[in-house]
Amino acid sequence: MTSQSIDTPAPAHPRPEAPAVVEVAAPMTHPEIMRALSGLLLGMFAAILSSTIVTNALPRIIGELGGGQSAYTWVVTATLLAMTASMPLWGKLADLFSKKLLIQAALSVYVAGSLVAGLSQNPAMLITVRVVQGIGVGGLIGLSQIILAAMIPPRERGRYSGYLGATFALATVSGPLIGGVITDTPWLGWRWCFYIGVPVALAALVVLQRTLRLPVTRRAVRIDWTGALLVSAAISLLLIWVTLAGDRYDWVSWQTVAMVGGSVALGALFVLNEARADDPIIPLRLFRDRTISLTSAASLLVGVVMLSGTVFFSQFFQLARGQSATMSGIMTIPFIGGMTLTSTASGWLITRTGRWKHWLVAGGALITAGSALLGTVRYDTPYWRVAVSMAVLGAGIGMLLQNLVLATQNVVDARDLGSASSVVAFSRSLGGAIGVSVLGAVLAQRVGGYTRDGLAGLGPSDAAGAADAAGGGIPDVAALPEPLRTVIEGAYGHGIADLFLYAAPAALLALVITVFVKETALRTRA
Repeated sequence: MTSQSIDTPAPAHPRPEAPAVVEVAAPMTHPEIMRALSGLLLGMFAAILSSTIVTNALPRIIGELGGGQSAYTWVVTATLLAMTASMPLWGKLADLFSKKLLIQAALSVYVAGSLVAGLSQNPAMLITVRVVQGIGVGGLIGLSQIILAAMIPPRERGRYSGYLGATFALATVSGPLIGGVITDTPWLGWRWCFYIGVPVALAALVVLQRTLRLPVTRRAVRIDWTGALLVSAAISLLLIWVTLAGDRYDWVSWQTVAMVGGSVALGALFVLNEARADDPIIPLRLFRDRTISLTSAASLLVGVVMLSGTVFFSQFFQLARGQSATMSGIMTIPFIGGMTLTSTASGWLITRTGRWKHWLVAGGALITAGSALLGTVRYDTPYWRVAVSMAVLGAGIGMLLQNLVLATQNVVDARDLGSASSVVAFSRSLGGAIGVSVLGAVLAQRVGGYTRDGLAGLGPSDAAGAADAAGGGIPDVAALPEPLRTVIEGAYGHGIADLFLYAAPAALLALVITVFVKETALRTRA
């Protein structure tokens, strides 16, 4: 009896399954949930922090390690690749093995990668261990949502998922601020950007070991390693293309044809493999449900808008408005405030009313409006207008971020909870990676064009000086004389605003998709 698979029918012996059903259905008390949730929040904070904390420290890191622009790009891309590609596998493992053991393994991988990253002696070593970090981060982000769903029924999950959304927002926006302060502090230095998450992750390990109590269902199946390899290869090749296109080669080039064609071919092989696998990494039957298909598509588009905001706000305040790394973090508080407020408030109200669709639609409307408003700002726009626009965008993301996951988890069977949750998180991460890569390339092009236009209005000597200042990469705006500084600030202010205009159609499409999501009553059992 103990070796019987959960997937094997046993009509002659129905009663032995009863204890497992009772154990799964037994609700956790609010204090028990909050104690376990504190461990998840610590792990989530450490994971997201590691992805954003290097934003302001990278110029110093790459300079000291002797790397160039290619290394600069790959330190960021390596983590995104590993995080995005590993999410489906973590989700599938959560359907097969102990979720508690898995998240502890993800935390351990993250700690090991962080410690070695802080000891890096050259760019190649740093990029390699950032891949290890990314694998751990992918597990932490995906498993946090899955464990929350295993602990709490959908009807009560809203108020608790709001805490995850608020933590995600806090770590995303505060990362660049913390990284800037650490890098500028002589007795710390950039290596502490990697070390600082280690004690947080270790604390999460201890808390989860003491507080997380979940039933373990082991299934006697084989992991679809072929599917995991194919999906990882397809996504990695696609992300490598969007990262390097426009920089190392033209968007329309033989490299583009080779990489996009290769990614499509690998994706087709993955679909064929999943259709035939006994227990696939991403069960294709999930997409027969309209809710899962629509929420996954909306999550991808939200990822484009969300990551664009968190990455490029820092550049806007530092390069277009001449603020320090620390001050630029402070000036993004309206964005994080909007995300935190609506993520928490919508969760509580969903728990009270049981209604959730109108939050998705309202969130889609707000991210569309916020993107359009940010598309109108310039380097000299009054800060209150920028702050209001950021708050609107943040509020919309807060309404969508966790509630798209909630809508998905509400319609899947328990056996597919991990896979379905990871699909939504995977889609958001993929959208963010593509958005940052593509919009980053567009930004370089737009800034170059606006700089040339600005130089046309200067004298020959000033124009030559500005070209020298801006030609070697990201300029030191504070060191430029006034006429040149205005040109560079104007170029970055206008260029970054254009990115939000390009992101606005993605936000609008997300809004349209949420309209077609069917609202179903939230289940009262986990």
